[in-house]
Amino acid sequence: MPALRVGLAQINPVVGDLPGNAARMRAVMLEAEALGCDLLAFPELAITGYPPEDLLLRPSFVEDAREALESVIAASGRCLTVAGFVEQGPAGQLADSAHYESEQHPKRANRSVLYNSAAVFAGGESVAVYRKRKLPNYSVFDEQRYFTAGSGPLVVVEVSGVKVGISICEDAWAADGPIAALGAEGVSLVVNINASPYNSGKSLARSAVIAERAREANATVVYVNQVGGQDELVFDGDSFVMSADGTVTARAPQFVEGLFVVDVEFDDAVAAPAGRPVIVAPGVAPTLGEEEEIWNALVLGTRDFVRKNGFTDVVIGLSGGIDSALVAAIAVDALGAEHVHGVLMPSRYSSGHSISDAVALAENLGIDHRTIAIEPAHASLMGMLEPSYEGHEIGLAEENLQSRIRAVVLMGLSNAFGWMLLNTGNKSESSVGYSTLYGDTAGGYAVIKDVSKLLVYRLCRHRNVSAGREIIPESVLSKPPSAELRPDQRDDQSLPPYEILDPILALYVEGDLSAAEIVALGHDAAIVDRIVGLVDLAEYKRRQSPPGPRVTSKGFGKDRRLPIVNRYRR
Repeated sequence: MPALRVGLAQINPVVGDLPGNAARMRAVMLEAEALGCDLLAFPELAITGYPPEDLLLRPSFVEDAREALESVIAASGRCLTVAGFVEQGPAGQLADSAHYESEQHPKRANRSVLYNSAAVFAGGESVAVYRKRKLPNYSVFDEQRYFTAGSGPLVVVEVSGVKVGISICEDAWAADGPIAALGAEGVSLVVNINASPYNSGKSLARSAVIAERAREANATVVYVNQVGGQDELVFDGDSFVMSADGTVTARAPQFVEGLFVVDVEFDDAVAAPAGRPVIVAPGVAPTLGEEEEIWNALVLGTRDFVRKNGFTDVVIGLSGGIDSALVAAIAVDALGAEHVHGVLMPSRYSSGHSISDAVALAENLGIDHRTIAIEPAHASLMGMLEPSYEGHEIGLAEENLQSRIRAVVLMGLSNAFGWMLLNTGNKSESSVGYSTLYGDTAGGYAVIKDVSKLLVYRLCRHRNVSAGREIIPESVLSKPPSAELRPDQRDDQSLPPYEILDPILALYVEGDLSAAEIVALGHDAAIVDRIVGLVDLAEYKRRQSPPGPRVTSKGFGKDRRLPIVNRYRR
């Protein structure tokens, strides 16, 4: 049976790197031509990277992006290519100025209409342009801030005798929407290009939605997604081909960049060109387990944030606890052991096992490590402050002082050697404000910002199992969590046990349930009220914390945006 050879370009663009993205696309196009592809699809906004955010408000950026696209089109050959780009509307066509008009920014009131578009081209010429019809404006998306929804005709092109329809990302999430309309046009294949961020469970959700669209249109769907980390977002690729009956026939691996080529059979396709090379199709990549999937997302997010920001090395404070152990292990997988530097900073309250556990971890990981005791600075600063403290209970102030000294030490090394400081705070602590501003909240990137404490333990055990040896010492996994800022301190002296805390936090932070609704599910009312109050009061701390990779359905930052000054309690 004749087949259409389709290339799924699961690339890792860099936001704003217009020449670099265009060069990468041209290289993939050459590869696709050499492999005899009839059709090649790049992700959504591949030219600019996703999301370009307020770069889109700069006319120079939009113009430069157009020129980058033109260089890509000029390099095209026989293979019909689909690529996402930002399209400026016709001259004289202006956007709705409601969101932009101001005395300070008069130009924004007259900005041109922008579309989130897909260019279709071959042989050095543009064939068609499709404008995205469904613009997401929820969760981490705010496309209506920048783009106007397309309302023009559908785009249907013929490739080797096969009718192919074009769509973009959110178009596929609408029942009886653009893809159903393409089905009514009689297409046999729908190309859906995406910039779909990862969160745990997203792969299954995507497959279920695309299966509905494929059956609705009675057409094969080629789903292409970008891969890589961009600030708080991680894109997992997970590109696939789904038949009209809702069966996945090919799937690219998650978190892996590459060109994946598939022969898709159609009765109406013409015979393949003579001499077309034989390919080995990617098959259906195995589904990853939850811990492995999240681990890969954290590794990719960390690697891209560090490298795309021009850093090669990172520095981490090693406390001997489980959070810093997890961050160090992720950093090693992301960057290589030779690029990770651990710092032990014992105080008068540090236990002997915290030091030995940190050393054991560093040796297991094979990373550089050093010890810088903070006692001299602690004693000196307390001496400076004691006259002002006289007559006051300062227990918490002294605890926080130690954390801030450690941040100064780590940032001193960061500045001296050009190492990015990785923050080691987890989501449970950040949720309730169990952290010190300008102390353990410091850092360039918060690797486990969206990882609950219970998940921290699961990920550590997963790493040991996958390594087939003890990377993270069992003593770290088994000892009670402690900040070690006062004698015999444990987390459960300040917080409910994490087995109680984390489920409540998930309901309140990710589920948006009220305190009353959480209590109705069987949780203790007094504990719920306390936790909800702590979460609300800690908003000002979270706003001053570094970004970190989003791996749940709702993370702090782009996803969950609440007012800092807020007296709503329910």
